[in-house]
Amino acid sequence: MDPAQLHRDAVVIDGLIVSNFSRAVFEDMRRGGITAANCTCSVWEDFRDTMANVARWKTWFTDNADLITQVYSTADIARAKREGRVGIILGWQNLSGIDDRLAYLQIFRELGVRIMQITYNTQNLAGCGCYEKNDGGLSDFGREAVSEMNRLGILCDLSHVGPRTSEDVIRASKKPVAYTHCLPMGLKQHPRNKTDEQLKFIAERGGFIGVTMFPPFLKRGKDATVDDYIEAIEYCINLAGEDSI
Repeated sequence: MDPAQLHRDAVVIDGLIVSNFSRAVFEDMRRGGITAANCTCSVWEDFRDTMANVARWKTWFTDNADLITQVYSTADIARAKREGRVGIILGWQNLSGIDDRLAYLQIFRELGVRIMQITYNTQNLAGCGCYEKNDGGLSDFGREAVSEMNRLGILCDLSHVGPRTSEDVIRASKKPVAYTHCLPMGLKQHPRNKTDEQLKFIAERGGFIGVTMFPPFLKRGKDATVDDYIEAIEYCINLAGEDSI
């Protein structure tokens, strides 16, 4: 099969996009053949500012309805493919958007947020990030948050989460979790990358690994090419199996 045709026919889901979103960005996403993408709408923001970000997305969905459509379920991804639009999955890179109120999770779920990262690099009320010197693991609040996310159908993302906290989430979650955007530490020592053991463990527990192409985490850093990215994908496949990548 022609590679270009294969790409056009495939359902292509980008594990994470954080951007200065605009119509021009949405046009590029469609031009690139993305079926759906996890688009960040909260990182450090609190409840009020995260609500403002979600409201902005709701406006973008209306103003750019010819290009994008919100994804609430897997059926919406299939619909986006049929309609030639990009499905937007609203996601967070931190749990700061709920402040200290677990009840807020349901509010955001009803607004369409379907992916939430437990921590972003540093420590929060739920657990520790990958840049913390001492990873104390998932807190009691974090365990309650994971349980509620399971109940609501919100995916637990562990990409920027510390190793012990990640393991705690994988063990505590009754549903599969994900590293939506990561790279293997076996190719480059970096605190944001995942060890062989971490990659195998999440796969063994039914989780999913999204291999990112962020140059600082690739083996050759700023000199990385597509070949380096393919090497990272192959490395992860050899560790965790093709169905997990």
